[in-house]
Amino acid sequence: MLLDPDTESDVAYELCQLVGRAVLPVRAGDGLGTAFFFATADGGEYLLTADALTRSATGEVGLRPSLTEPADVAGDALTVPDFVGRWSRPGAGAAAMPTAGLHELAEGAGWRWRTQQVPEVIAADSDAIAGIGAEPGSAIVLALGVGEGGARPLEVAIERYARDGDTVRLTADLPDGYVGAPVFAVLAGSAGEVELSCLGLVLPADGSGHPLATFDTIRAAVADLAG
Repeated sequence: MLLDPDTESDVAYELCQLVGRAVLPVRAGDGLGTAFFFATADGGEYLLTADALTRSATGEVGLRPSLTEPADVAGDALTVPDFVGRWSRPGAGAAAMPTAGLHELAEGAGWRWRTQQVPEVIAADSDAIAGIGAEPGSAIVLALGVGEGGARPLEVAIERYARDGDTVRLTADLPDGYVGAPVFAVLAGSAGEVELSCLGLVLPADGSGHPLATFDTIRAAVADLAG
């Protein structure tokens, strides 16, 4: 669905309030991207990002001050041991990590996560993804960009998504740091109602914008992880 500019801005603002603390920066070797916390309907929690950011033997997640408590304990980043081995990769460009290990690392260092999650209830299902056509719609991306001196500020990009054959993609290239970030849109529901949905996550650019790993595939992979 293509929104007018004022509505796009309103939706972007609300997303920052609802899930702004779900996203965090990721560094894997020399690669910089974004990951986000995802909560399943049965209470499971996973960190999701792009497969391309999970292939390094060493990796870390950035610790924005708003994501940890108590204040001034956690530091700026959390090095994740066996980074490459912690991820499940379903083969559609996405990667998922159960967050139990992240909570254990935090507890061992004397702090706790204070995050929001993208809930499964707003993750687009297979019917919603199948209903996306070639006409452009408004896409809102929440990501940790790359600023001066290596800063990773929370940023919002308002772009366009559309179907291109079997792929749903963003039609423009995004700045550094956006790979792995969640992509949101306003879709028409099965009964004609309008609802906010998370389409999936940003994959590396391929010369025609960025393909998305969509939530129909991601949801199935997370369900397999849960057993």
